[in-house]
Amino acid sequence: MQKRTGGVFMSHIDPNAEAYYVGLMNACGYRDKDLKKPVIGIVNSWNDVNPGHKALKELVQYVKEGVWAAGGAPAEFNVPAPCDGMAQLRGMQYVLPSRDLIAASIESMVRAHNFDGLVFLCACDKIVPGMLMAAASLNRPSLFLTPGSMLPYEEGGVVYTTPDLKESIGAWKAGKISEETFDRYRQNMCASCGTCSMYGTANTMAVFAEAIGLAPFGSATMPFCVSAKYKQARDVGERIVELTRQKVNARTFLTKASLENGIMHASATGGSSNFALHIQAIARCADVPLDLKEFDTIQEQVPVIAKFKPSSKYNLIDYGKAGGALASLKTLAPFLHTDVPVAMGGTLQEWLDSLKRPIDRDIIHDLDHPLHENGCYSILYGNLAPQGAVVKKSGVDPAMFVHRGPAVVFNSEEEVMDCLLHSSVKPGSVLVIRYEGPKGGPGMREMSIPAAMLIGMGLQKSVAMITDGRFSGASRGPCVGHIAPEAWDEGPIACVKNGDIIHIDLNQHILEVELSEEVLAERKKEIKKPEHPAHGMMRQYRKIVQGSEKGAMWLYGEE
Repeated sequence: MQKRTGGVFMSHIDPNAEAYYVGLMNACGYRDKDLKKPVIGIVNSWNDVNPGHKALKELVQYVKEGVWAAGGAPAEFNVPAPCDGMAQLRGMQYVLPSRDLIAASIESMVRAHNFDGLVFLCACDKIVPGMLMAAASLNRPSLFLTPGSMLPYEEGGVVYTTPDLKESIGAWKAGKISEETFDRYRQNMCASCGTCSMYGTANTMAVFAEAIGLAPFGSATMPFCVSAKYKQARDVGERIVELTRQKVNARTFLTKASLENGIMHASATGGSSNFALHIQAIARCADVPLDLKEFDTIQEQVPVIAKFKPSSKYNLIDYGKAGGALASLKTLAPFLHTDVPVAMGGTLQEWLDSLKRPIDRDIIHDLDHPLHENGCYSILYGNLAPQGAVVKKSGVDPAMFVHRGPAVVFNSEEEVMDCLLHSSVKPGSVLVIRYEGPKGGPGMREMSIPAAMLIGMGLQKSVAMITDGRFSGASRGPCVGHIAPEAWDEGPIACVKNGDIIHIDLNQHILEVELSEEVLAERKKEIKKPEHPAHGMMRQYRKIVQGSEKGAMWLYGEE
C-alpha cells in the first residue's frame, strides 16, 4: 500500500491500521484525495444555549471554506461550553472545573484522531482558557477565533451591557428601579448573540489570545454580525493550512516572552481577576514557569491605560472603534517583547507598524496620561492570605483602597445573598464568604451576583467583600477573591468570627485579620466544616484540585 504523502500520514501505524482510518473517514464523506491533504481539526464550542457560542454554528462554515481553499481538509468536532451567567449558585460549581475538562476532551479527540493542525472556535470565561491549555499541551499548529461582541442595549440615551443587568438586581432590591423597568432590562440588555460586551473574563481571555499572537487582531472587539468576521474566519482557515505545512506549532507563540506580553496587556487594559488563575494554568501546560508572585511582578510593570464595562462607560465595541488590541499593544510597546512572532504572519512589531489609523485617546490613554500606575491587579498577602489573594484594583473606588472594618461571616454564597436580599448591611462591614474555594464549594464558585448587588445597593464605597471563591471578571468594587489557603484546607479565613476587624490595603498589598497568631492557632482547633456535598465528578475534583494560588488546576496540575 502506498503511504500518503501529506495530511494524516501516520508513519508509526502499519498500513492495515491506516487503511482502517481511511475507510472510516471515507464513510464520513472524505475522499482519498482529501486525506492526502492536511487534516485540520476544527474545535467548535457551538451550542444553542450560550449566546457567546450560538454564532459559531455559522462562522465555522467560513473557516471550513478557507481550509478547503488552501488545500486542507476540515474536520469539525465539539466540546462543552457552559455559560457562567446562566450557571449561578449550584450550577456554578461546574464552571471552573469545566476548563480542565474542556482541555482534556480536546486532547483525547486530537490524540485519538491525530489531526495535523487545529482551529479553536471559542468564547466565554472557561472555554477560551481551556482551549489555550489544550493548544499548549498538544503543541500542534493552532489558531484561535472568537465570534465577536454582543451588541449593547440602548435606552434613554444610556448604553447597557450584561454587568448592568446583574447590578440591576441590587437596584431593584433597593427600590431604585421599578419592577417594570427591571423586567424590561431582563428582556433586552443581552441584545444579541456574541460575547458579553464588557471586559470580563471572556473578553480578557479573547484579547489575550490576540496579544500573544494566536488569534487575529480585532477578532474579539468587532460585533459578531459584521461581514469582516466572515472574512476573518476564511483567513484563519487558509492560514492554519499554511502553518500546518510549515510545521509551526502552538508553542512558537506560547513562550515566556509572549506570555509576559499577554500579562502586561491584560493588566494595562483592566482585565478580569480570573485571569490570574487561567494564565498560570496555560503557562503550566506550555511548560513555562509562572507563579502568582511572578505574575504580580510582571503585571505591575505597566500602567492601566484603558478600562471597559463595568469599570468604565466604554464597551468592547467601543474598544474596537478605538483601535482594539493592536492599538493598546502599540501604546504599550516600550514595555513589550515586540520581536515575538504572530501566527497570522510576521512579528508583533510588524503588526504594530502596520497600524496607521489614529488611536482614540479618550478610550486608550497614552503612557503620559494613564488611569492608574502599577497595573490593574493587587496581589494581597497577610495572615488571612499567606499564599495570596487577588483583587482587580482598577475596578475599586480609590476611597476603598484602604479599608478597615468588622467581619460579617458567611459559609456559602447562598447565605450572603439571603442577607443582601432580606437583611440590612451596615456600612463599614467586611463580608467574609468562605468555604467557596476549589475544594470547599466545591468548584470555586464566583460571587458575581452578591458583588453586583453591592453596587446596585450603593454600598461599594463603604462595604468590602472577601472570599476564597472567585468574582466575575465583570465584578467591580472592593471585592477580594482567591484567598489561599482556602477555608476547606483550614486556611486562616476559616478562623474568622463575626466582629473581628479585617484590614485591607491595596496599595501595600495587605489582607489581615487583627488577631494574634496565638488566637488564630487556638481557633484553628475549633474549625468545623459546613455541609458542602460533592456529587458526581466533583467528588474526584475535590480530591485532586490544586489551590487558587496554583491556578486551581486538577486534570493538568503538578505531577
